[in-house]
Amino acid sequence: MRYEGNIFRPPSEARSYILQCTVGCTHNRCTFCGMYKDKKYRVKPLEEIKTDIRMAGNYYGDLEKVFLADGDALAMDTADLLEILADLRKTFSGLRHIGIYASPDSILKKEISELTALKSAGLTIAYLGVETGDPELLREIRKGVTYEEMVEAGKKIRQAGILLSVTVLLGLAGRTPRAVDHAVNTARICNEINPDYIGALTLMLVPRTELYRKMERKEFELPEPFEILDEMRIMIQHMEVQGTEFRSNHASNYLPIKGRLPDDKEKMLKLINDIIAKNDRRYLRPDYLRAL
Repeated sequence: MRYEGNIFRPPSEARSYILQCTVGCTHNRCTFCGMYKDKKYRVKPLEEIKTDIRMAGNYYGDLEKVFLADGDALAMDTADLLEILADLRKTFSGLRHIGIYASPDSILKKEISELTALKSAGLTIAYLGVETGDPELLREIRKGVTYEEMVEAGKKIRQAGILLSVTVLLGLAGRTPRAVDHAVNTARICNEINPDYIGALTLMLVPRTELYRKMERKEFELPEPFEILDEMRIMIQHMEVQGTEFRSNHASNYLPIKGRLPDDKEKMLKLINDIIAKNDRRYLRPDYLRAL
């Protein structure tokens, strides 16, 4: 298997075979993200991808989970994606899961018939970086779409029958009163999309990114740990999603939480409130705090 540059995947794809179909990210302009700054986006040749699948088949024998990388493999031509999915299913008889990163712009450019065809061909889940539901903040971080376009993209994946996992980013508004707007509006956009999964990550300032440079100029301040928890509390309070799994189990998070909304909402809020009331860093994830 051949990989170019650093490879990233969602936490839930930890046991998946990573098949690099594209290099980098089509957008690659978000102010907080440093994942693909060393790469220029391009699509790998189809025959090269097929060779990698054959190599994986010879090495592993059979697989249950595959993740299509890099940052926006959905941007590929649908015909090529369908051919890749067919090759995967032919090579791995036990395959039950195929995941993919999907930018909102790439989703919007696909016809619903294309997305449903990908679903029928075996695409199981798409991961969409929503980050925030605050319209002003979406512009500031250069996400490339409006609130309304983000909602449309999320709903389009759901309409096609593909599972949808969205990422939201705690701390993105900085240490300002706008953090409340970020939390409330992010809950609102999740309510409109009603994804299958919501993954809350905590912002980590990455060198060479625009947001990191703002921090160096003292134009941005990262919230304190308990302020981040309060932001997550407000976000969960305002969520009215149905049948959605909420997780904050990424390495960046101070407090790992997992629950199903709305069933576990009060239980999750009680845990957050109890930790905030203790106001003691010993109850937060020490692996992350050591890095502060």
